[in-house]
Amino acid sequence: MKLDILAIGAHPDDVELGCGATLAKAIFEGKKVGILDLTRGELGTRGSAKIREMESAEASKILGIAIRKNLGFADGFFVNDQQHQLKIIEIIRKYQPDIVLCNAINDRHIDHSRGSKLASDACFLSGLIKIETKINNSLQLPWRPKHVFHYIQWKHLEPHFVVDVGDFIHVKLEAVKAYSSQFYKPYSDEPVSPITSKNFLDSITYRAQDLGRIIGVDYAEGFTSERYIAVKNLDNLI
Repeated sequence: MKLDILAIGAHPDDVELGCGATLAKAIFEGKKVGILDLTRGELGTRGSAKIREMESAEASKILGIAIRKNLGFADGFFVNDQQHQLKIIEIIRKYQPDIVLCNAINDRHIDHSRGSKLASDACFLSGLIKIETKINNSLQLPWRPKHVFHYIQWKHLEPHFVVDVGDFIHVKLEAVKAYSSQFYKPYSDEPVSPITSKNFLDSITYRAQDLGRIIGVDYAEGFTSERYIAVKNLDNLI
């Protein structure tokens, strides 16, 4: 299966939080979308790897994605080296996405910026013909995505472009809330973390509203790019 978009996240729920509405919109428009989780999120303050696996399956159904894979890298301790790059390259070459969306380039959680660079590096290396990878004992063809963008997470990063997601913010919220072990629960006895507050859950909406306000729509999601973003003509801009 060839994908139009592959969204990569260091942890289950990163993608939903960072670009869930954009993915929901793309799927509605007929695009084939996949998610690649690098770790199982086993170091999370709440829940467990098994619970998060079930939650990610439910979130995937809500978004309607075509495929979801988890590479099982060590949460908190994976590194950007050849071994980890090759695992991602195998996925990129298998599904041949035109667009890859990665973690934020700079963020509170160390896995986010590390995962961002790892995924971006793998996208470049995947296009090199002399790097050999196999699937089912057959050599894979090189493949480099046309575009690599980074969604925004905890930190307030200035976006290079924003996507109007006004009709799909409710899908994002539903997918995020599928991770019920991770986020705000009134009167919960579970440990507290920065993402378990009501403020954080509310921020999903009010940050999207703020980005939407700037471009004259109800809700938007922002992205950054490592390269110039080109348009064929001015009519491509809204």
